[in-house]
Amino acid sequence: MEKKKGRVTLPSEQNFLAETKELLERWGADAIRDSDGTKLDNEIKQLDAKIYTTYFVARAHNEFAEKHPEEYQQLYLMSQFNTAHGETLEIDFMKGYFAEQVSPDYVHNPKKYWEVIDRTTGAIVDCNNWDVDEKLNRITISKAIPWHEYTVSFLVFVIWDPTQMYNHITNNWGDKPHDIPFDVRRPHSNEFMASYLTQWLKDNPDTDVVRFTTFFYHFTLVFNHLAKEKFVDWFGYGASVSAAALDAFEQEKGYRLRPEDLVDQGYYNSSFRVPTQAYLDYIDFVQQFVAKEAKKLVDIVHESGKEAMMFLGDNWIGTEPYGEHFEQIGLDAVVGSVGGGATLRMIADIPHVRYTEGRFLPYFFPDTFYEGNNPVIEANQNWLTARRAILRNPVDRIGYGGYLSLAYKFPEFVDYIENVTDEFREIYDNIKGIKPHTGLKVAILNSWGKLRTWQTHMVAHALWYKQIYSYLGVLESLSGASVDVSFISFDDVIQHGIPEDVDVIINAGDAGTAFSGGENWNNEALVTKIRAWVHNGGGFIGIGEPTAYHHGGRYFQLADILGVDKELGFSLSTDKYFTSPVEKHFISADADVFDFGESMKNIYALSEETEIIEYSNGEIHLSSHDFGKGRGVYIAGLPFSEDNTRLLMRAMFYAANKEREFHKWHSSNIYCEVHAYPAIKKAALVNNSMEEQTTVIYDGSGNSKEVTLAPSEIRWEAFSDES
Repeated sequence: MEKKKGRVTLPSEQNFLAETKELLERWGADAIRDSDGTKLDNEIKQLDAKIYTTYFVARAHNEFAEKHPEEYQQLYLMSQFNTAHGETLEIDFMKGYFAEQVSPDYVHNPKKYWEVIDRTTGAIVDCNNWDVDEKLNRITISKAIPWHEYTVSFLVFVIWDPTQMYNHITNNWGDKPHDIPFDVRRPHSNEFMASYLTQWLKDNPDTDVVRFTTFFYHFTLVFNHLAKEKFVDWFGYGASVSAAALDAFEQEKGYRLRPEDLVDQGYYNSSFRVPTQAYLDYIDFVQQFVAKEAKKLVDIVHESGKEAMMFLGDNWIGTEPYGEHFEQIGLDAVVGSVGGGATLRMIADIPHVRYTEGRFLPYFFPDTFYEGNNPVIEANQNWLTARRAILRNPVDRIGYGGYLSLAYKFPEFVDYIENVTDEFREIYDNIKGIKPHTGLKVAILNSWGKLRTWQTHMVAHALWYKQIYSYLGVLESLSGASVDVSFISFDDVIQHGIPEDVDVIINAGDAGTAFSGGENWNNEALVTKIRAWVHNGGGFIGIGEPTAYHHGGRYFQLADILGVDKELGFSLSTDKYFTSPVEKHFISADADVFDFGESMKNIYALSEETEIIEYSNGEIHLSSHDFGKGRGVYIAGLPFSEDNTRLLMRAMFYAANKEREFHKWHSSNIYCEVHAYPAIKKAALVNNSMEEQTTVIYDGSGNSKEVTLAPSEIRWEAFSDES
């Protein structure tokens, strides 16, 4: 049988022609790309494959940038906290920052654009009471209040692009020049971006796909004085800030942003912060600008007869694919890095493009491909977690990045990827455009809603953090589950109510965060609409500190739905009698052990009507509660695992009062799943583990049979309506 080809992108580099031809054949690739730090030989460009060429709009043009230092990109930074010991305080505001990355902006008047704040009182220090020493990068405050803390919010120019800086250090690029990012909001830079691209397209006739990496503004990534990451926020709009942007914002929106609106007490409006209206206005302002300017570049690419692809990372700020302005850009494709199922869905579900592409792990970098390490382990884990999501909605293409010469030194890895690419094409050919069976419609409720679809609880794109893995597990479990998932905001509910097709709402996060909701739960319209909806039959699942906002004698504002609340120490004088767990429960029927991750302490039942499912250490970690015709379920935390995926599935079906539907297209073994596609009468029986598994499979009519699946096997079976 002839090997199928296509839907795979291969990274390549100079002086690697023969090996590239070999892997093009073995992996069935139909596209070749360069990477940051690599170039393609002319001979490689002549191979029978599409050529992707990385294009940097606002960096890697130092010859231009150095002529216009006033148009370098900018950031607002905040100094360290400084305690006044007397009435005069000197602050070294650059302390802790990397002088090779950022430089203070003295081109624009600090008295207009900077801000000194008394953090003890929150008061702005009169600009007449502080002065700047430009030679020493210091501010001296007069009339300081002894023993108060002070900070300086100051503008800097970015003089080294953070992604190139990371790659530079990681790959030991030595004396290679530092890329300087420039701001296309400024006149010379705006003219340059269009004229250079026009000429570049003429100079690169072999390029088929222009891979914008990305457009104008990098996510916030600031390094410390040791050249280590100091602050990283994959959603951060900090690097889109400039004196020009602040002035334009004031003209467009009718009010002026303070530096504090962007510095945000040193939290820099991370996606965990409940966003202020000023920050939401700023996000919209940037997205409108980026969409308008990016469209100009995409139009130039299209006029040249080439495709325009955007990398979902690096300079992606302002291009958020689920935002209101993304469609305007007119891109052909989006490519992004796949860390697991949630990030796969984040890419695959993107609207308004012709195709999507996932860049799988590991990157072919020396931090993974070194003697003694086995990159197959990471590749296998990455593929199995992403495959669950692909079976719900596949990306259109997959690929890899980095130095192909490194990967080629690992024959076992090359063999494994050959199998992966074949399996991907088989899945895609079977199910692309086919709606899978879904048992429920689930809505994730938080401050961001649709804008951050599949992107909750991320810090540095899919990396592990102690404080969030217990919540990221929710998205990872859902990414490959037989449910439809949507993302709604508190404002959506307040203004429009809950969509009629939603069966279950999930609110998950720590108190005070954008994902739990913070002060949103003090809104009477929000809580009453959800109460009415659940009472009429809806399901509500709270994880961690859901609906948490101390008000009116409650901490969980929907404690009446959940049947539990959290002890803050204020009601210790009130006895808590209800501690006996039920003997068995639908939600825990498959659970041998419980793993609530970081969990949550001091959760207690409000009454005997709360069904306690797991109780230990004097507190509840899993429970359910009837509320009218609906139900509430509480879970203390949900790290991703096969056990917890099954637990969440059972919790959702129980909350929705659809327990009878649970066994449709179902596997008794938690390490296996069934994905059914009624329109084509096919089902995929999937082993998500690296060991052989035996399971009972239930079809859509309740019939069952036992099957044994090899490690990581996916087996396609046809079925009829009667089966």
